[in-house]
Amino acid sequence: MSRRAAEAEIAAGKITVNGVKASLGDKIDPDVDTVEYCGKVIEQKNSGGISRRNTYLALNKPIGYVTTMSDEQGRKTVRDLLSNVGTRVYPVGRLDMYSDGLLICTDDGELTNKITHPSHSIPKKYLATLTAHLTDEDIRKLGTPFELDGYMLRPFEVRLVEYTRTSGGDSTVVEFTLHEGRNREIRNICAHYGYKLTRLTRISVGEIKLDGISSGKWRHLTEDEVQYLKNI
Repeated sequence: MSRRAAEAEIAAGKITVNGVKASLGDKIDPDVDTVEYCGKVIEQKNSGGISRRNTYLALNKPIGYVTTMSDEQGRKTVRDLLSNVGTRVYPVGRLDMYSDGLLICTDDGELTNKITHPSHSIPKKYLATLTAHLTDEDIRKLGTPFELDGYMLRPFEVRLVEYTRTSGGDSTVVEFTLHEGRNREIRNICAHYGYKLTRLTRISVGEIKLDGISSGKWRHLTEDEVQYLKNI
């Protein structure tokens, strides 16, 4: 039932914890306490090996927020966006302050280490808006790996999304698909070719997509999405 409906049932005395009528705001340990609704024991849902003790979220991080839980400079952090989650979760990987889009957050340390380990190449897709009219040849060149700061970039893909022409000038939106998580990689690629990047949005991490999440909001991952991450 919805949270509001559940609160109404609690207020009506229909829910008990260890045989005692529950009150709004009570906390339980699902592994120890027994919760009953109208005399029926409520069992934990534990499908596909997913622990109910962990939380898995997809957050749409806005521009201007730092991907950390605290900041010495007093800047806004993703922690501010997750204050209503009900448990402490942490971002998986990073998304720079001037980029927006999909950020996976969880309190599952084992899964975080697995996803962020260099041996795992989870494709991440980004939409990049450039203040230029790119030709097919420009896009082909943009998608060619090169040596950056003494490191040869791993292969990545670039495809055209759309051209836009306004009174302020031309712009091109392209989709980057990266297979590694180097800091500011797309920004450095664009700068290498002299393109000004005006917006960068991460739209997917593997099979998990940003679709439908408003800026600054989050949703729980589905069991299939969590299982997908665990199976990588």
